[in-house]
Amino acid sequence: MEANSRGRPLEFDRARALLDAARLFWRLGYSGTSTRHLSSAIGISTSSLYSAFDSKSGLFDECVRVYARRYTALYEQAVAAQSIRTVVDELLRSSVIEFTQPADSHPGCLITSAVMSEVPATRKARGDISTMLTENERLLRTRLTRAIDEGEILGGTDGDVVAGFVQAIWHGLAVQAKHGVRRNELLRVADFSQRAMWSTYSR
Repeated sequence: MEANSRGRPLEFDRARALLDAARLFWRLGYSGTSTRHLSSAIGISTSSLYSAFDSKSGLFDECVRVYARRYTALYEQAVAAQSIRTVVDELLRSSVIEFTQPADSHPGCLITSAVMSEVPATRKARGDISTMLTENERLLRTRLTRAIDEGEILGGTDGDVVAGFVQAIWHGLAVQAKHGVRRNELLRVADFSQRAMWSTYSR
């Protein structure tokens, strides 16, 4: 394979490399994924991997940033819906679909791998994820507060509690997807959780 002066293949596809690396990190975890695993999956030498991404942790950080943006986009799209029921339904259902995309186009929920990794090298990625999750929850909480003010949700409801409940369901769905639970089963869980929530909080 012809290579450039730094050893990286001329046809090196960064987006594809990030997908392949993210899939490995999701499946094996940060500590379980070696640079040899990564270079083999991406199809470049170890030296080229360092040239392109500086380090294994640098590659992990970039993977997390790229896929975190996809989840933020789901929140932004969901909170724009007119009714609060549609907001929550769209958020959970679209997230399940995202978590369970075919492996050749999506690595699964890399967020769970980042959050659950405690090694020092993933500290930056965990910080980025924490910031992203906080912002996503803020978007949801703001929309829930509006729904309470407009009478869609019972007055006196604690919007923080409802937002926390939805976030807990979201994370649970992500973890279950990581462990191979099928899309239709996850969608059933999402539907059930919504029925339970609205039976308590809606008019």
